Amino acid sequence: MMQQANTKRVYFFDEGVSDKRLLGGKGAGLCEMTQLGLPVPPGFVITTSVCEEFYNNGQRLPEGLMDSVHRAMASLEDRTGKKFGDPSKPLLVSVRSGAPVSMPGMMDTILNLGLNDEIAEGLAALTSNGRFAYDTYRRFIQLYAKVVLGVEDELLSGALEVEKKRKGVSQDSDLDAESMKRVVE
Repeated sequence: MMQQANTKRVYFFDEGVSDKRLLGGKGAGLCEMTQLGLPVPPGFVITTSVCEEFYNNGQRLPEGLMDSVHRAMASLEDRTGKKFGDPSKPLLVSVRSGAPVSMPGMMDTILNLGLNDEIAEGLAALTSNGRFAYDTYRRFIQLYAKVVLGVEDELLSGALEVEKKRKGVSQDSDLDAESMKRVVE
């Protein structure tokens, strides 16, 4: 079923919609939790029909989709008081795939999209915790490389193991901010 050009493609969690066929299981669940008053950060869902449009359109994004996403991101910035790409008040987002039916292990998540060298420095300053900022950045790089670029997870986790050996520690949590920065590099 091809989506009509005027059909809504993006829904915020608080819009009162929780249809699994429209929003996927994860999206519908986040909307339901928001509507129940649970502490869910603001966010939005791109409908499952966009995926169908994508494949019906030769694996090209549907016309106008990114305009809708940019408007949703601007609204998210307003709602949170944060800005995507701003080191002093960084807005980091999670990108989670979803489907109308559960598919455990089939679809991956990218956490903390928006991190880069500048944002990591800003996050370190904002939280007064460089280790947290660079560990978060490391995790983002690892997920992005695996999910988007197809890099083998072992290659990236190997960098962490090398740093642990260099520092003579056995736990990730024993690495300090400088060590995490080296792993990121």
